[in-house]
Amino acid sequence: MTNLFAYIIRRLIMLVFVILGVTILIFAITMLLPLNIRALLYINNPQHFHELIEPTIKAYGLNDPFYMQYGRWLSQVLQGNLGTSAYFSQPIAEAIAQRWPLTVEIVIFAAPIIIFVGIFIGVQSAIHRNTPIDHASRVFAVLGWSLPSFLVGMTLLAIFYGWLHVLGPGSLSDSTRLYVSSLPHYVHYTGMDIFDGLLNGVPWISWDALLHCILPTVTIVTIDVALLIRVMRSSMLESLGKPYIITARAKGLDEKVVIYKHARRNALIPVATLSGMLVAGLLGGLIITETVFGFGGLGQFAADAARNFDTPAVLGYAILSAVVFVIANLIVDLLYAYIDPRIRLD
Repeated sequence: MTNLFAYIIRRLIMLVFVILGVTILIFAITMLLPLNIRALLYINNPQHFHELIEPTIKAYGLNDPFYMQYGRWLSQVLQGNLGTSAYFSQPIAEAIAQRWPLTVEIVIFAAPIIIFVGIFIGVQSAIHRNTPIDHASRVFAVLGWSLPSFLVGMTLLAIFYGWLHVLGPGSLSDSTRLYVSSLPHYVHYTGMDIFDGLLNGVPWISWDALLHCILPTVTIVTIDVALLIRVMRSSMLESLGKPYIITARAKGLDEKVVIYKHARRNALIPVATLSGMLVAGLLGGLIITETVFGFGGLGQFAADAARNFDTPAVLGYAILSAVVFVIANLIVDLLYAYIDPRIRLD
């Protein structure tokens, strides 16, 4: 326990320096932009941009050396001030806080399915190598990973919404959204409609939100689970060929113990890394999927910001994505010690 605590402290200290390096890189990129675009990072009233641009450049010293500008910008970021979005006409931190819960709403369902289904099918494919089960899983993995997410999403929309008239786009149906906006005492506790409906005592709103999560979840699972199956199958086949597995079988250990206790656990190490990065990528925004379904989450926010050259919003999204990936990497490192006790934390 002492080694684990010390390891966590060391990793947290390292995490601070990594995030600091990321902010330096992000800010260095902004220095390549014209002065008027960089001034948008500090202007809280985009409607009067042209009147405020010169005073802003002088007030914030945008002609100063890099290190001085970076110090001022970092101090603003640490206070939660990421600038104001000209396109969304609101502070970027506020815009992200409103939209990120919608992305998390999808990830809550998609991530467990991707991880558990990917591991299960990958293991079954490996232990039934060159059988119909293995061939079917490999075909599914190749097709799933080859399909563009926008194609999967548009096909699902065409079938279920266009043909069957169910499971429409958006995070809520139009009638439900109007009803929610008409409720004077409806509180957005979490920003996730599935939970907020229950917390406000209106469960049918949660049901409507749940239905609207189905197609985006299916789209993401179809694409990402395919990669996890391939990696799990390869790692499992490698583990099954290790000398300790051959020795365990020679000693007469039960086949299920050999496979699920020894081989699978060792095979999970590369899968843990991939799973962590996949989940971090999902939390960082489902740009294509959310845009196809008009879900209104962080991914669609990033797409709209990039399409409208909203530089402050893009930078705010980049900072959040970097932090999510760094934290996910820390969690994966901690999982290694649990999966494989041979990995030392000291």
